[in-house]
This record gives sequence, structure tokens and C-alpha cells, in this order.
Amino acid sequence: MGIFGAPPPTAGTVSVEGKPVNVRKPRDAMKLGIGLVPEDRKDQGLVLGMSVGSNLSLAALGLGRLSTASVIRPLRESRMIEGYVGRFQIKTPTVEQLVGLLSGGNQQKVVLAKWLASKPRVLIVDEPTRGVDVGTKAEIYALMRELAHGGLAILVISSDLPEILTISDRILVMRAGHLAGEISFDDASEERIMSLAALEHADPAHPEVKPTGFVA
Repeated sequence: MGIFGAPPPTAGTVSVEGKPVNVRKPRDAMKLGIGLVPEDRKDQGLVLGMSVGSNLSLAALGLGRLSTASVIRPLRESRMIEGYVGRFQIKTPTVEQLVGLLSGGNQQKVVLAKWLASKPRVLIVDEPTRGVDVGTKAEIYALMRELAHGGLAILVISSDLPEILTISDRILVMRAGHLAGEISFDDASEERIMSLAALEHADPAHPEVKPTGFVA
């Protein structure tokens, strides 16, 4: 996604906490406190041949959060990994288990935990519950509500209307790469969202908006 610098944005602006920022590559976004849970967790969110623990600590390691003078602190890393495995109820026999052997729902939890371990200010989540079971879906929704109530800004991109209506405080409907309209939680319904999505023309006041899908 362009907001995360992958690929770099070609138009528009990105702001964090009201201040314009320059994002040319993912590392820029990470340093600014932006995290991304991608749509395809297996190809873009995880290193399947690595362990649960190694995947979980990747983003934090990349930002130097688990090291002192560029030296990784194994005990600090281990405590962080175990903490997130417990908090997210990731079902794995051990943190040394290859992440590729976990269920889809537990893999998704690992991706979420990896980015939360980086202490983001903004978390972009693309199709957060695709390919997970009903129970895990409910757990992910509850976690996202908890994080939002704790002050984390979460941008959800989803083509699942019931999902958008369940977790969103504010809904932006995208069509053909442009903003078609904005709906508050109180006014949201499947009919109103689909009506905006089917409009022939996007909102001319927001020509710079490029992502597609339903954004919460």
C-alpha cells in the first residue's frame, strides 16, 4: 500500500497525528509509527520457514526495540514474545514452532502481534479476518476494539460488509480509486454503503484518494 511505502505513493499526502510525513519505503512508515497487516499473510505478512517467536519479534527488532547498542537482548525478546503469545491466545506448542504449521487464525494473530510489538501509532489492517474461523474472527474483533479504546488509530480495509458494520466508528466508501462518501457508525447500513459504492462518479473533492475497498 502506498500509505506504507510499498509501493511508494505517487500522489496525495500522508499525515500522522495531523502532521504531513514523507513515506517513500516501509522503513520510513515504521519509524513514523505506522504498521501494516497485509491482506495476504502467508506471502506478505509472515516468513513461513521461521518460528512463531522469530516472526513475532521481526518488526520490533527492525526498529531496535529489543537491543542495546545494536546488540539483541535475548531475555527481553523472549519475554516480549511470550507476553504476546499469551495475550493473543496464540495456539502453538512452543514459540519455536514453524509459523507455517499454525492454523490460519493463529497465523493472523502472529501478524497482528508482530506489528503491535513495534508500538505503532497507526495500524493499517487489510482484510483482517479473511480465511479465519468464526471464533478467531470474534477474538480479532474484540482485540481491535480494545486497541482502539486504548488510543491506537486503526484503519481497516475490508470487502466484508458485516465486518465493516461490526467494527467501524467511521466508514469511508471507495470506488474506482476515489472516495465515494463517508458514513458515521450511527448512520451506517449495508444499503447505504452499497448505494455509495454504486455511484457513477466519485467525490470530486477528494481526487487524491487512491486505495480501494471499504475503509473503517
